Amino acid sequence: MRKRATATAVGVVALALLVGGIALIASLQGSLVASTESAARQEAQEVVVHMRDEDVAEAVRYIAATVHEGQIVQILNPAGAVVPAQAPTAGAKPLTALRPAPDQVLTEDVTRVETVRDPGDFMIVATAVRLDDGPYTVVVASRVQVLAETLATVSWYLLGAAPLLLLVVGSSVWLLVGRSLQQVERIRGQVARIDGERLNERVDVPQTNDEIQSLALTMNKMLERLQASDSAQRRFLSDASHELRSPVATLRAGVEVAAADPSGQSWRELTDILSEETSRMHYLVEDLLTLAKAHDGGFRLNEEDVDLDDVVDRETRRLRSTSTHLITAELTPVRISGDARRVGQVLRNVLDNADRHAVSRIQISLNSGEGGAGAVITVDNDGGPVPEADRQRVFERFVRLDESRSREGGGSGLGLAIAAGIMSAHHGSIRATESPLGHCRFEMAFPAATE
Repeated sequence: MRKRATATAVGVVALALLVGGIALIASLQGSLVASTESAARQEAQEVVVHMRDEDVAEAVRYIAATVHEGQIVQILNPAGAVVPAQAPTAGAKPLTALRPAPDQVLTEDVTRVETVRDPGDFMIVATAVRLDDGPYTVVVASRVQVLAETLATVSWYLLGAAPLLLLVVGSSVWLLVGRSLQQVERIRGQVARIDGERLNERVDVPQTNDEIQSLALTMNKMLERLQASDSAQRRFLSDASHELRSPVATLRAGVEVAAADPSGQSWRELTDILSEETSRMHYLVEDLLTLAKAHDGGFRLNEEDVDLDDVVDRETRRLRSTSTHLITAELTPVRISGDARRVGQVLRNVLDNADRHAVSRIQISLNSGEGGAGAVITVDNDGGPVPEADRQRVFERFVRLDESRSREGGGSGLGLAIAAGIMSAHHGSIRATESPLGHCRFEMAFPAATE
C-alpha cells in the first residue's frame, strides 16, 4: 500500500507538472507574442503621428532617436522606396511587401530579413498614412529571438525542476504514508490480540485529530459493542441454565423416586408435579425460541388488518376470568396492520405482569395515536411504578425487579422481553412509565395501518 500510494502521488504530480508546464509555456508564449506585437504597433503609431502632425523628416529623426535593439523601423514613400537618413539598421530595401491602406494595420511573421545579416525570426507590423504627396507606409520589424530564448529557458527550468520536485513529493509521501501505516499496523496488531477472553482490552487512540484517530475510536466502540453482546450472551446462557435447572432437577428427582417404588404409588402422587414442571419447561423453551427469533431477524409476522379493539377485549375478558383484581377497560375502535396472535401475546404478557404487581385494580385503555394515526394501548395497575433507573432494563431477558418473588409467582422474566421484541417487529414501541396517579403504567404504541 505504501508503494502504491507513493507511485500514485508521484504519477499525479508528474501529470500535473506536465499539464501545468504545457499550459504555462503556451500562456507565456501568447503573452510574449502579444507584448511584442503591441510594442511594434505602438512604435508604428507614434511614427504615423509624427508624420501626420509634422513631416516625414521629423518622423525620421524620431525613429533615429527612439529605435532600440531588436527593432527595425522603415518609412516607405508612395513609390515603395525606403526614405533615407533613418537608423543604419533600416537598410535600403523594404523589409516587407505588405502595403496596407491608410489607417490599416497588417502583420506577418518571417524567418529572415534580407537587410539584416544575423538570421532569425521577425514579426513585422505595417501601417499606412496618407500625406499630401501620397500614402506612406510605416514598417516595424521586431526580432522574436528573445521570445524563443525566454520560452526555452522556462522550459529547461521546468524540465530540470520536475525530477527534483517529484523526488521531494515521493519522499514526503513515502514518509507520511509510512508514518500513518505504522499507526494503522499498531491498531491492527492490538485488535488481532483481542479474543473472546480479552474483550475488555482497547486499542490506543493517537491524538492526531485525523482519520487514524477516528479509526481507533471506531474500533474501540466496536469492541465495546462486542463486549456488551458477549456479556449479554453469557448472562443469557447462565440465566437460561439457571431457569432450566430447577424443573430438570424436579423431573429427575421425581423419576428416581417413582422408579424406586415398585408399588407405583409414588408415580401417581408425583404425576401432577411432574406434569406442571414439564409444562413450565415447555413454555420456557418456547419463550426462548421466540426471543431468539425476535433478536436474529427470523421473526415472521402474519401481517393483516387487525381490529385492535377486538384483541384487547379478548385479552381483557381472559384476564377477568383468572384475576382477583378489578379490571376496567375503555376501548376505542382502532385498526392496525400486524399479526393478531402476536399482538395478543404482547398484551397478554403485559397484562399478566400487571396482574402480578397490582394491588387491587387494573385499568386498560385503547386510543388512536397522535393525529389519529396508529394506536396506543395503556395498561395501568395500582402497584408501585417501575423505578426510573430500571425502565429500560425491565425489557431485558430474565430481569425480575422484585427478587423476593418466587419464579412460580414472578414468572420467568421473559414476558416483557418477548413483548419488546414483538413490538419492534411491528415497528412499534413499548415503554414503562408512571400514571398521573403515581401508579405503574405500560404504554404500547403501534404505527398506522398501511394502505
